Amino acid sequence: MAGRKNILVLTGAGISAESGLATFRGEGGLWEGHRIEDVCTPDALSKNRKLVHRFYDECRSNLRLVKPNAAHAALAKLERHWTSRNKSDFLLVTQNVDDLHERAGSHNLIHMHGELKSALCEDCGGRTPWHLPMGEFERCSFCRRGYLRPDIVFFGELPYQMDRINEALRSCDLFLSIGTSGTVYPASQFVMFAKDAGAETHQFNTEPADGSHRFDTCHVGQAGKMLPEFVDELIGV
Repeated sequence: MAGRKNILVLTGAGISAESGLATFRGEGGLWEGHRIEDVCTPDALSKNRKLVHRFYDECRSNLRLVKPNAAHAALAKLERHWTSRNKSDFLLVTQNVDDLHERAGSHNLIHMHGELKSALCEDCGGRTPWHLPMGEFERCSFCRRGYLRPDIVFFGELPYQMDRINEALRSCDLFLSIGTSGTVYPASQFVMFAKDAGAETHQFNTEPADGSHRFDTCHVGQAGKMLPEFVDELIGV
């Protein structure tokens, strides 16, 4: 795609679902058998800290049972090519809290909703890598005062690094949305910001979503099949 420079990619639960991870969009709005209100809100943490920690401990443990799929690998391949040969900006923004993008080889990456393999201090805000069960009352190693919680952006909390994401949206030439319905704010607005910047926009999803009409092109099907073909064509393989 001659003349293209900066790329911004948004990924959601659909790309991880192809690797076998559950999503909140499943039957009954459940994730691993739990309602959002029970495990992914500040109120839930306050009312039932034990349940919330047990839930995210289980999710963290389940990561060892899955591996990146062809769509994750295609995005890592696109990043390597674009940054090394084109010397242009590439940013991958994911709504997912798993580590499949990293394991596939992605580096220029923002987890806007947090990460399962990270702990957040409720007192000082310090973050630290975390791979084991967290427990309910693990002390922060930085301030020694606060307790740790999963480093997950709960519903009602602000996503991470929005300033950097907005800057990338303003300068992108190609915007790809993969495996996300694009209905949850603020990610739902990304395509419009990209189009305002003059970017070409593509959506990859298993079915048309409410916001599909906003994209220049919609690719319907499994990302693991469509995305590698799209990437190879883009980089001229």
